[in-house]
Amino acid sequence: MRLDALLVEDDAEQLRPLAEIVEGLGFSVRTASSLAEARASVEHRRPDVVITDLMLPDGEGLELRSDALAMAEAEFILVTGHATIESAVAALRTGVLDYLTKPVDVDHLERVLGNVARTAALRKDIGSLRDELRKFGRFGAMVGASTAMQRVYDLVTRVAPTDVTVLVTGESGTGKELVAATIHELSRRRTGPFVAINCGAVSPTLVESELFGHERGSFTDALQRHRGHFERASGGTLFLDEVTEMPLELQTKLLRVLETRQVLRIGGTQGIPIDLRIVAATNRVPLQAVKEGKLREDLFYRLSVFPIALPPLRDRPGDVALLSRYVVEQQAQANERLYRLTDEVMMRFERYNWPGNVRELKNVIERACILAANDEIDAACIPDEIGLPAAEPAAPSAAPLTVGTSLAEAERHLILATLGHFGGDKKRAAEMLGISLKTLYNRLNLYTRAA
Repeated sequence: MRLDALLVEDDAEQLRPLAEIVEGLGFSVRTASSLAEARASVEHRRPDVVITDLMLPDGEGLELRSDALAMAEAEFILVTGHATIESAVAALRTGVLDYLTKPVDVDHLERVLGNVARTAALRKDIGSLRDELRKFGRFGAMVGASTAMQRVYDLVTRVAPTDVTVLVTGESGTGKELVAATIHELSRRRTGPFVAINCGAVSPTLVESELFGHERGSFTDALQRHRGHFERASGGTLFLDEVTEMPLELQTKLLRVLETRQVLRIGGTQGIPIDLRIVAATNRVPLQAVKEGKLREDLFYRLSVFPIALPPLRDRPGDVALLSRYVVEQQAQANERLYRLTDEVMMRFERYNWPGNVRELKNVIERACILAANDEIDAACIPDEIGLPAAEPAAPSAAPLTVGTSLAEAERHLILATLGHFGGDKKRAAEMLGISLKTLYNRLNLYTRAA
């Protein structure tokens, strides 16, 4: 089946030869001369690739890229006769596949469209895999059947076949590196290297050398040339974990590398071209990190072309049992034993909040397997704090009331007494009173104003 290309160009003299080139490369071709025509064409049928001029009579071609729903599966190629660094950077930040200048280099366009065809085939294969694995609650190295994780799988399915930069966010222990590795394994770069570096775990004095490399003699102890992570990941994927922990001066250099696609070793004078895909991750809230001066704003926008937020384990109903069985199976294979989780342990696992997320669950089970007698993982094998029910305090008694007390005053006494009983915990007080948290706040605001 031929892939569908939508060409958007208001100059007929430019459009005609471009259409002939694209059609000659095996695509079916539709054309439009304005944003309005392009949008009408997309409503009729969604294209596989959009090749659009930057400047159109009724706006900029990049506006089509923002039509996220209609263009969700389409690759974007921007063509312009008025190339500037600013427009190129803006295009790349929106996730366009390539940025071409007029007159179009036919050989270059052919290579780019060849990638589009391979991406479409890869996306089809991933879609089939996605549907097959959905029922088993697994996707690549990730495990989980909850709605929250299904959304993550859908995002990975969309982005993996592309070369778009991805920013993975989530609490520590949620599996950000697993997401990065899965994106790599499902990409057209899967035969290349997957290189990971934890930017927060490397000494600030060494991280520049680790990332960008150095030349022999560039500093004390630099006895030989060293290829950094960027060079070693060329042809594959570079995973920058905890990128917000990178020193700000290095963030500036990282931004430069991302925009120029060249890396300069410490002590070097010649830029080295790199061809890789970047997946970055942080356990901080990115915009909060920007406000706190931990992350450059321009680097944030360059990295977060395609954001993926991982849910904490406490927000993944049903996945604790699935993950527990999966980890137990792994330990059974590694140790050649047949472990079994008791019902009491599973109940406590389900009840626990897992502040350390999947990493904590994995660690608890690995420790329990060591302690298990007769291969049975019972309550004695897990820490006491895991899932033991908290002792509930006795229900609060209402403050003594006398005949003639108004209902409003009685309500006030009851609310304040309940709140005091729970030590100011508004959520628990609201649950005990059988009212919403919002209603409780409204009542407390009313009492404050009346005081």
